[in-house]
Amino acid sequence: MTVTPFYDQLLAIVGNVFDAYSAVLFLPEAGGEVCRAAAAFSLGDALDREVAITPGMGLVGWIIRESKPLLISNFDRRRGVLGYYRGGEEERIRAFMGYPVPETGGALCLDSRKTYTFGDKDLKILSQFAALAGSHLARSREVETSLYEHRFYQCLGLIASLHRKYPKWEAFRQGLLELLAATTGYRYCLLAVRDESGRSYYLEGANESPFHGGREATMRFTVGQGLVGWVFKNQTPVYSGEKDEAGATGLPLFGLDIAAAECKSVLCLPIRFSRKTRGVLTLADPRPLPVTEELKTFVAMVAENLALFLENLHLRTRLALPSA
Repeated sequence: MTVTPFYDQLLAIVGNVFDAYSAVLFLPEAGGEVCRAAAAFSLGDALDREVAITPGMGLVGWIIRESKPLLISNFDRRRGVLGYYRGGEEERIRAFMGYPVPETGGALCLDSRKTYTFGDKDLKILSQFAALAGSHLARSREVETSLYEHRFYQCLGLIASLHRKYPKWEAFRQGLLELLAATTGYRYCLLAVRDESGRSYYLEGANESPFHGGREATMRFTVGQGLVGWVFKNQTPVYSGEKDEAGATGLPLFGLDIAAAECKSVLCLPIRFSRKTRGVLTLADPRPLPVTEELKTFVAMVAENLALFLENLHLRTRLALPSA
């Protein structure tokens, strides 16, 4: 988790206000239940700043799960563990106080080496600091989401004018895939197209080749082969990201026997026109990246735009043919 100067300053103030031995702010990672130390203040050097706290894990996990404060004036390890110290440092702690962070989840925790250090009035003041931390994180995430969506909006505007900059299909296709990669941060942006027989497909374009050996121009894949082929066959989009343990349907992009990059994050969307799936637009990355609803909506809009472009291109090609 990224540590901000705001949280560092907040924890230093909290530690001094309560004359605490340590103060730790646990906040949830984006999109998950695991909480990590966003900031910490301690008079010692035994804090484990990389510890991951899950709901129900120790006293901190109890606060996170139950969303209730906890005050222990005479700390005894038989009543629970803190879990954020290394070695035997926790055995020297005699008082503990923690409050759930509103809006976002998490916990703001204090401890002391002296018994009866904290009281009910201290717990009430701590709740105000916890509220301040939660409000700051919530507003920060709103700003991040706004910037995230604005980047997609800008990209859609560029795509809408892309055909004027690149009137020829090859240049348009490459410009679109490179723009998608730059906007989403996904390493591979691919366009697969069904061939004339309708029984196989091939890679029409890519911002970067996912294959080992660079032989994709001559490779043909059976419809149903690999994840991309599954989307051709079932005409259904597939999404897989950081929360999916097995990955999208458990299939590699183009089949088990194809030497290609292994990707942990994938978005595959069918491109349909004239009542058939003519292509599949794929974003893929070896990293486990979040697949947000905003990203799904954005890529779906790009796929619809691409379907319209390809349908117009298909119609122009048919009209250019001499009549039988």
